[in-house]
Amino acid sequence: MSALFAVPAVRRLPVLAAALSMAAAGLVAAQPAEAHPARCPQLTVSQGWFGDNQDRIQDLIDTYGTCEARAGHGKKKPVAVFDWDNTVVKNDVGDATMYWLLRHSKIQRPAHGDWRTTSRYLTKDAATALSAACPAGPSKTLPTASDTRCADEILAVYGEGATSAGTTAFAGYDRRTIEPSYAWLAQLLHGWTPAQVRSFAAAARAENLSAPADAVQTVGSNTKATAWVRYYDQQRDLIRTLQRAGFDVWITSASPEPVVDVWARGAGVDPDHAIGIRSTTEHGRLTSHLVGCGSAKDGDDSVITYIDGKRCWINQEIFGVRGAAAERVQPAGRRQVFAAGDSDTDVSFLRDATGLRLVLNRNKNELMCRAYDDSDGRWIVNPMFIEPKGQKTAPYPCATTGYTGRDGTPAPVRRADGSVVPDQRDSVYAG
Repeated sequence: MSALFAVPAVRRLPVLAAALSMAAAGLVAAQPAEAHPARCPQLTVSQGWFGDNQDRIQDLIDTYGTCEARAGHGKKKPVAVFDWDNTVVKNDVGDATMYWLLRHSKIQRPAHGDWRTTSRYLTKDAATALSAACPAGPSKTLPTASDTRCADEILAVYGEGATSAGTTAFAGYDRRTIEPSYAWLAQLLHGWTPAQVRSFAAAARAENLSAPADAVQTVGSNTKATAWVRYYDQQRDLIRTLQRAGFDVWITSASPEPVVDVWARGAGVDPDHAIGIRSTTEHGRLTSHLVGCGSAKDGDDSVITYIDGKRCWINQEIFGVRGAAAERVQPAGRRQVFAAGDSDTDVSFLRDATGLRLVLNRNKNELMCRAYDDSDGRWIVNPMFIEPKGQKTAPYPCATTGYTGRDGTPAPVRRADGSVVPDQRDSVYAG
């Protein structure tokens, strides 16, 4: 382990022992008949893993994977699901795409000049501010490469969820199924074909991968917008090893799906295994409406790959669960064995994982409360592999405000049995 990290006392629960215990309790549908009958594919990148995290992940691969002696036995593939931004890569590919769109004037004007058509949750104040900053004109696209005021207003609504004057930009949404500012990027792609959006994302990807780490760019009047993205070598290695061991590996992200498709290939994941925000289409072009999940119909625009929405999309697309049932926790045999994430937006699908849940520590309250509480011994925490955070000095407010309700009201973080998670101290960090 690198000397970069401070190491606390580690509570280790080997994956195999846990798996056999769950099998005895009838909680897991399929478990191996013996421990490690043959050597499974091995992780090769060791630097950056904290404590015994690499060993525990390797145990999971050895336990659930298809190794030499088990090849061809016909067992259903175990599923692994990764969040994308700041989980597989450092920085945010949605931001990278938005910045590229603004710098190249690729956002089309809203239908009939009405910004409310771009999101059902956009407030009147935000629509008015956007109309004032981005007035009507003859061109199909907004001149954001040269019109600083227009670019700034879009950036404020997208990045801050507020107008440049500080008024709320979005209202009336369920905080557990959608983040309207994330959805808005997908909705602002209206009028383009998926292929065109993929070309925009590819151009942004090339720029961000070739830029030096810590590079910044000018977008509107912001002269310090992040201009670089990097794949984590550790996660590429993990994804590759899981695939070689017979796992069915998926990506889920709250970025537009055509954007995720472009980036996922760089980690060895095909687009048909990448789930992002999906837009409806008309005549082959994207609209400002979203494909539904669970009980939400297409055009309801109420569910994206966000917190409980990620659970819904995973259940629907990976496990084939349809209708309102996709919104609920599934039996163990229809859930992912491994999951990885970095944010509160990943909490639900991480909790659903039956084997291990890898958390990259970005100091997100609900996620870190659950990970450090580790009520079932299946959570592992790792510092970010690039630019890891130092120790959070104050405890995570788990017992009071760590959870955000559907209406935005803060509340205590609760375990599955209803008990309150006590405040947690940060113990996995760069030091």
